[in-house]
Amino acid sequence: MTDEADHQRSLTRSPRNVRFVELSGEVMSALLDGDLSAASRMAGVTLTEYFVTGRARWLWRFRLGQMAADPGRARWMARQAVVGDEGLVVGHAGFHGPPDEVGMVEVGYSVDPPFRRRGYARSTLIELLRRAAAETTVATVRATISPDNVASLATISGFGFAQVGEQWDEEDGLELIFEAPARGDSRA
Repeated sequence: MTDEADHQRSLTRSPRNVRFVELSGEVMSALLDGDLSAASRMAGVTLTEYFVTGRARWLWRFRLGQMAADPGRARWMARQAVVGDEGLVVGHAGFHGPPDEVGMVEVGYSVDPPFRRRGYARSTLIELLRRAAAETTVATVRATISPDNVASLATISGFGFAQVGEQWDEEDGLELIFEAPARGDSRA
């Protein structure tokens, strides 16, 4: 086995600290066009096919619409979840938008299938919660999860989230609504 293969395996075997790199409007537009090469060049890291799936394209279109309506929203939204010195992109994450009138933000994150079940979702959530806690305007963090999504339900456990209700989402169907204080001692 090559040194590079060993290195890639070690990166994906155990979770590393996740850092976020902005997914600019230009990158999202290239992804919408299916131009993964141009998007990767603009992003400064190698994006995977996961970023041009139908579900991802729906998200980029939606986020671009939000940013066009209110450019100030951009800093709250889509980021690449990156690990390691070489910039291995394991997924994307962000908030659905800035805090609402009562200081609530909703987290959103997705891990590329080859990197799932390796702790990257948990590492991504930890970084999102750190960012929320650092913002004085954020009081509450929300997560909405399908009752069938066992992995996501397990990911949020231990972070002080309590179920506060449920909702019907036109895109995702039934979702359980969880909320946690933005700053608290219950973080795992």
